[in-house]
Amino acid sequence: MKKILTIALFALALTTATSAAPSTPAVPASVSPMLQHRCSLHSPLHSPLAPPKKPQPPTIAELLLQRLQSLQQRGYMFGHQDDTFYGLKWEWDAGKSDILATVGDYPAVMGFDLGGIEMGDAKNLDSVPFTRIREEIIRHHQRGGIITISWHPRNPVTGGTAWDVSDNTVVQKILNDPASKEKFALWMQRVASFLKKLKTPDGQRIPIIFRPWHENNGSWFWWGQKLCSDEEFHALWNTLQDYLCAQGLDNLLWSYSPNLDGGWNEQRFLARYPGNDRVQLLGEDAYQWGTEQDFIKALTADLDFLDAFCKKNGKIYAMTECGYKNIPDPTWWTRVLKPIMDRYPISYFHTWRNYKKEFFAPDPDQYSAEDFKALFRAPNTLFLLDIVE
Repeated sequence: MKKILTIALFALALTTATSAAPSTPAVPASVSPMLQHRCSLHSPLHSPLAPPKKPQPPTIAELLLQRLQSLQQRGYMFGHQDDTFYGLKWEWDAGKSDILATVGDYPAVMGFDLGGIEMGDAKNLDSVPFTRIREEIIRHHQRGGIITISWHPRNPVTGGTAWDVSDNTVVQKILNDPASKEKFALWMQRVASFLKKLKTPDGQRIPIIFRPWHENNGSWFWWGQKLCSDEEFHALWNTLQDYLCAQGLDNLLWSYSPNLDGGWNEQRFLARYPGNDRVQLLGEDAYQWGTEQDFIKALTADLDFLDAFCKKNGKIYAMTECGYKNIPDPTWWTRVLKPIMDRYPISYFHTWRNYKKEFFAPDPDQYSAEDFKALFRAPNTLFLLDIVE
């Protein structure tokens, strides 16, 4: 059935293309994580003398979390960044996708980035028009897919990119300097304005996994480990989250995703963790940059930690970014990555984009394509048609 449906989807896509301050983190595992967060994060305690409150209907984000929890029982989803914008041999063709061309199905999860929206730019940091990003988010939601959004904002002090770490007072100035605070307030307003436009034709907001300030335990972004204190990082997280929640964006499922570490313990992890009332999905960005042995060792150690932490705190977790640059190993998917993932109840694994000179997923002619097809055929790997109800 999966093979028949994927062939049908592939044919349909080809037709389309040719036509156009941190809170206490520990919560009992028995408490549903869906009850840990709403946009009113710090509502006052209910008076015992007041009449009982009516049960609130679940928010859009809570319904997304319910869906992720349900899908988690069946396997882990495959995700891909910028999947329908460009590939190894093409760009901007409507409906096209390296993944679709390789296995006959779209990724279950598609990722998009808002870097540049804060500047009022027409295109993001990877030259994708924001109008096209909005269109593709709506289109993938209508297919039945899941959306994740990251944000690589420019450096508000130096004017450089998100990777400009020449000034280690950027976060401090956003929090305390009037001019920097005013600029960042405008940036948040622009982010909120874009997110509010992510609606279906009938006006329903689209559920989003929102993943700001990622890889904060490294020091290659201006919000990184050596660029701001733990307290400043918490304040930065809270500033953005409180603003977007105050804008009524209850469709955002907040994801906290540090980088591959290999030596997490609870004390180190909690130092920058925003808190259980502020995070619904934990993640990790895990790339194989060094040797295979080092990657396996570090990823296994981190997933061991995340699995225990999430079970203790009632959370779900994912590999929010992952991959092996240009995939030079033809068996990497099923020989290295999949055996690790099979040991854990992860929600999804999200490979980064397919740029011509730097790519993290195959097209039909790429060295690892056949192995990727084997990964696709595994019963516990979920692509788009596997999650459509």
